[in-house]
Amino acid sequence: MNHDAYPDNYIRGILNSVKSIAMVGASPVNVRPSYFAFKYLAQRGYDMIPVNPGHVGKELLGKPFVASLSDIGRPVDMIDIFRNSSHIMPVVEEALTLDPLPKVIWMQLGARDDAAAAKAESVGIKVVMNRCPKIEYGRLSSEISWMGVNSRTLSSKRAPAPTQGMRLSLNRMSVGGGDTAASDRAAKNKTGQS
Repeated sequence: MNHDAYPDNYIRGILNSVKSIAMVGASPVNVRPSYFAFKYLAQRGYDMIPVNPGHVGKELLGKPFVASLSDIGRPVDMIDIFRNSSHIMPVVEEALTLDPLPKVIWMQLGARDDAAAAKAESVGIKVVMNRCPKIEYGRLSSEISWMGVNSRTLSSKRAPAPTQGMRLSLNRMSVGGGDTAASDRAAKNKTGQS
């Protein structure tokens, strides 16, 4: 898998097939990106599980925090890692001890670990790096365009406004890839390239 550019059908297939998502690094603080992503995905009907040892005993949107993936005690379709790249390998190694294995390991924006990805892929787990499932869901459903963002998704019909627990169709046709000149410039600026 080329982890620099994912085909829309790859992302669409993942978001359409997973039902339960364990978010490692979830935060109950309502201004944190992980909180927004957790809430958004829960509102779209995903069974969300917050994983963060620092918040055990608390809840996130009515879901109790667990300390680790092994504390979940039931199958999980996707592990969404909201941690720094240096913390990814231990999360992937723990995910590989789960029975059954998750179908997907998803690393959030700014997070990438090619060795961890190769390890997961070697046992048949799909991997996405440096992407946000909230953003990808919004882009593929055209929901993100309601906020004036160009999703590169063409349709003559506006997608319906979602209601609580409603999953939107992710089968809208996209044009081009997930890259834009602006995202390319931002990536270069972040790594210090010119």
